[in-house]
Amino acid sequence: MTMVDLGPQTRIVAGLAAAVTDERLTAATPCPGLPVRNLLGHVLHLSVAFRDAARKDLGPTTDTSPDAAVPDIGPGWREELAEALDDLADAWRDPAAWTGTTRAGGVDLPGAVAGAVVADELVVHGWDLARATGQRYDPDPGALDAAHGFLLAAAGDAGRGDGVFGPVVPVPPDAPLLDRAVGLSGRDPGWRPAE
Repeated sequence: MTMVDLGPQTRIVAGLAAAVTDERLTAATPCPGLPVRNLLGHVLHLSVAFRDAARKDLGPTTDTSPDAAVPDIGPGWREELAEALDDLADAWRDPAAWTGTTRAGGVDLPGAVAGAVVADELVVHGWDLARATGQRYDPDPGALDAAHGFLLAAAGDAGRGDGVFGPVVPVPPDAPLLDRAVGLSGRDPGWRPAE
């Protein structure tokens, strides 16, 4: 995995989040059981955890499993999330973040793999957020390539038997790269909120 500037993708996710109205916070997302507010909370927490993973600043933020609790947002979430996303991108601009070993979600992994994981999280959860809130979504091409490569490798891992977030959803091989990545993540690229 080569180094990817996550800044363009973090700005895209921050823009999507900034456009979420309070009324949409309870809307369903493609993540079962996670309405928009909890998806935003997850993105906030993963941004902090992967920022610290990039810095090799291991501790409570990098040791906690993402399944430990349902994430949520507080009253200042808009500013907090924007700042966390900026810090995340900045931390991964350091070439040292992509080397050696680090930890995220309580799992030790190579820095380059952690970088691919965070690219995947940003791309897929950006799609989740855009779909749930009816926004246009054009992920950063570099982050999308990294996410797709990571998801393809994970889906091909015989020990997994499914995608990173659930069973792979078949998508035509000539479908757009985003649709193929979304399918590999265990989501249906055709997902729309219920009317």
